[in-house]
Amino acid sequence: MFDWLHEAIFNPQTAGEKVFVMIFAILLFAAVVALILFLVDLPRVPKWLVVVGFLGPVVIVLTWGLVRPAIITMYQSFRVYDRNGIDIGGAGMSNYTFFFHGQSNIQMLVNTLLWVVLVPVLATLIGLIYAALVDRTRGEALAKALIFLPTAISMVAASIAWKYVYYNPAPLGKPQVGLLNALLGIVGLPAQNWLIKFPIGTFSLIAVMIWIQVGLCMTLLSAAIKAVPDDIIEAARIDGASGMTLFTKVMVPNIRPTLVVVFSTVAITSLKAFDVVNVMGGNLPANNVIANAFRQQQVNFAYGKAGALAVLIFIAVIPVIVYNIVQMRKSEAIR
Repeated sequence: MFDWLHEAIFNPQTAGEKVFVMIFAILLFAAVVALILFLVDLPRVPKWLVVVGFLGPVVIVLTWGLVRPAIITMYQSFRVYDRNGIDIGGAGMSNYTFFFHGQSNIQMLVNTLLWVVLVPVLATLIGLIYAALVDRTRGEALAKALIFLPTAISMVAASIAWKYVYYNPAPLGKPQVGLLNALLGIVGLPAQNWLIKFPIGTFSLIAVMIWIQVGLCMTLLSAAIKAVPDDIIEAARIDGASGMTLFTKVMVPNIRPTLVVVFSTVAITSLKAFDVVNVMGGNLPANNVIANAFRQQQVNFAYGKAGALAVLIFIAVIPVIVYNIVQMRKSEAIR
């Protein structure tokens, strides 16, 4: 009985076992919450017990779900695994240095850098300009809805749609021409292999990610623009500010915190970009990025190298977080 319960909870296979785990988790959560509320509601309960009661479960869950996997990943990044995923010894720093040698690995790092720089900069800039142009105009809701639609589409679906733009499978004996190449043909330009060669392939994939992220940037920045007090704008106009001056000197400084959040969010998303590269990039070294390389190493049971890539992603995220904190403090100081 105990063995069946253990297997059903920690390794559910059938639909019945999965439903049982769901019900068991809900009941366990309700029981824990009820116990905490009962204990903290008792008379003369010490304050430390109240703090432990509310923060304890959160700390346990975060430790088990985040800290523990992080420690395991860091440990694996210093180990060597065979083709079956079995730990066969220490690796030192070789798993890390491996990705800084070889043409394909250097290409992967260059592509990742391009993604992290171009996607947040262009997506945030385009979203900001679009939000400012359609603000308080007729048909604003429809204009925003059209730009936001790609954000609501999964990255896999968007990647498949754009794959037909760049490359459209044709019947045997016919040229393989996508929508973009067909448009080039109309104006007399030659067709291109948009997803094969660097840097065209990388820039083509980046364009898809920008198309997906612009809607989110526009929505958040539009809300920030509408939150700018009208009296500030009117005062600036009385002082003679208009057009670009009003936008750059008044509007942008007032929405700076939102700009920082949007830029940082898109930068981190770009650093973890996997779907677009995996679906459209064809696993070609010319299109590879760190997140996709991590998946490739996992599939090949190279857990040591996969762990090293995961740590590299974490290290790359740190400057973005630091930048976010510094800019937020500057904004608070201005206020």
